Amino acid sequence: MAPVRVLLVEDHALVRAGIRALLEGLGGIQVVGEAGDGREAWRLIEACRPDVVLMDIAMPGLNGLEAAARVVKEFPNTRVIMVSMYSNEEYVLKSLRLGASGYLLKDAGANELAMALKAVARGDIYLSPAVSKHVIKEYVARVGGTAASLEPLTPRQREILQLIAEGGTSKEIAQKMNLSVKTVETHRAHLMQRLDIHDVAGLVRYAIRMGLATPDR
Repeated sequence: MAPVRVLLVEDHALVRAGIRALLEGLGGIQVVGEAGDGREAWRLIEACRPDVVLMDIAMPGLNGLEAAARVVKEFPNTRVIMVSMYSNEEYVLKSLRLGASGYLLKDAGANELAMALKAVARGDIYLSPAVSKHVIKEYVARVGGTAASLEPLTPRQREILQLIAEGGTSKEIAQKMNLSVKTVETHRAHLMQRLDIHDVAGLVRYAIRMGLATPDR
C-alpha cells in the first residue's frame, strides 16, 4: 500500500519540527513538505498534491481555517486535518463547516496522529476524543444547512479582516496582498458597512469571535 503523503503546516518552527519527528517515526506516512503559513502551504499543495494536510488553525497572514476552505474547494482530493490547542466548540464547528476532515489537538500522541491520518486518508472523519460529543450534536442542530456569519464576506474580505485584526496598517496590508492602499481602505469600509461595525476595535473583536484571529495574535 502506498504511504499517506502528508504536508505539515505550522508557523512555530519548534512545534513543526516536533510534529515532523512524530510523523517520520510512523509507518506508512511520508512527509512531502512543510510550510510556515497559509500562503506557503497553498504553493506547496499545488506542487506536491499531498493526500492529507495537517493544518494549524492559528497562523498569521492567512489563518488555517481560511487556507483549509480554499484547499477543500480547489483540491477536492486533498483532505485537511485542523491541528489546534483549542478544543472549544467555535473552532471545531467552523472547521467542520468549512470542509475539514479532521480536528486534532496538539497534545495528541503518536498513535492518535497515525489513526487520524489513516482515517482521513481513507475518507473518514476524525475528531480527537477530547472534542466532546455534544460539539457534534450542536453542529448538526445549530449549524447544519444554515449560513454562518462569515459567509456574507468574500474570501478577500475575510483575508483583509484577519490582517486588520493582526494590527496591519492599510499600507502594510496593501503590500502583503499586492493591492493599492485605496483598494484596501475601500475593502475596510465595505467590511464595516456589511458587518455594521464602525471601528477597528470592533472588527478585531469580530475576527476573534469568528476564528479568523486569536486574542494572543
